Amino acid sequence: MKAKKISTWMWFAAGLVAAGLILPAFASAQAPPADNRQTTTSNTLTETDSERANEQLTEKYLGQTLGDPREEAAYQAFRKADEPVKKIKLGNAFLAKYPGDHYTEAVYEELSQTYYDKKDLTNFYTYSDKGLTLFPDDVPLLALSGWVIPRAFSPNDPDGDKKLDKAESQEKHALEVLGGMAKPPVFNDQQFAQFKSGESAVAHSGLGLIYFRREKYDESAKELQTAIPGEASPDQTDLFVLGADYENMSQFKEAADAFNRCAQIAGGMQDQCKQLAAAALKEASGAK
Repeated sequence: MKAKKISTWMWFAAGLVAAGLILPAFASAQAPPADNRQTTTSNTLTETDSERANEQLTEKYLGQTLGDPREEAAYQAFRKADEPVKKIKLGNAFLAKYPGDHYTEAVYEELSQTYYDKKDLTNFYTYSDKGLTLFPDDVPLLALSGWVIPRAFSPNDPDGDKKLDKAESQEKHALEVLGGMAKPPVFNDQQFAQFKSGESAVAHSGLGLIYFRREKYDESAKELQTAIPGEASPDQTDLFVLGADYENMSQFKEAADAFNRCAQIAGGMQDQCKQLAAAALKEASGAK
């Protein structure tokens, strides 16, 4: 007996009802120290190794006295603002007054993060695109933008294929930059490895979702198999899609394993993953 394929349309309707609910926290260079960090989503990617490495980098970087003290004060006020409307106002004021400051890249990263936490994808894309225009090798912006696009994808979007092409290019460029990146002096070897592992996981996860949208299930599974071990905690969406990849390739035992892992994580897909795991096991038994 052959199971019906889990199509991209079924997956979109069942698993990604609201793209903003499954976005990961942005591993930017402005994250607050780990001992008092607060996140605005419950997604497991909020605790990536790259984020922790970036926190340590930030503290060392901000400990240096660089530039005009007024610029430093303006940036610190923006960085410490914990109310989104205030942070957006301070960030835009900073960019207007200090467009070429050494903090400009960091401000674009955190403004993108703020809009994205607000589930405002329109402004997230606006600021991430602006940031990447100025800083085309910004790995966190590249990886995150390419990660968001396939998750917010709509099959009815006439520009959907172009957006997936854009996301694929961003993720591949992020991996290319990571591959040739020299260790910054403020990183030790462990911190640099954590940064690279975390950002690489986000990029491979994004590619996995892109290929799933294109119904290239084998390529999708390979990318997700690379992404998942690099995540600090398993991402429920990645496991769900990996299970769907295996299901569509009639590898039912592997599908059941992925869905079972997905079902162990609290979230909107938990019950569905339990049902799909049971169905995949039944298919695996029938295929013997």
